[in-house]
Amino acid sequence: MKEEIRNLIEDALPLVDLDSDFLFTDLDSLGITSIMMILSEHYDIPLEHKDATPRNFKNLESLAQMVQKKLEEKG
Repeated sequence: MKEEIRNLIEDALPLVDLDSDFLFTDLDSLGITSIMMILSEHYDIPLEHKDATPRNFKNLESLAQMVQKKLEEKG
């Protein structure tokens, strides 16, 4: 899943360093919103503003964990 998320984000935001452990601080609000929309649409999961936290957007691994958790909640 992590590589799939990487590919999705790289296609939309090619200048974002997805290997950073400070992804949240590297993104502006438009970047965060774009990533949330991409993940929400691709995985058909609800993502809200409360999900846009430094913890969830720390790095690619934390994004994958957030998506996995939302998929499990969705059932």
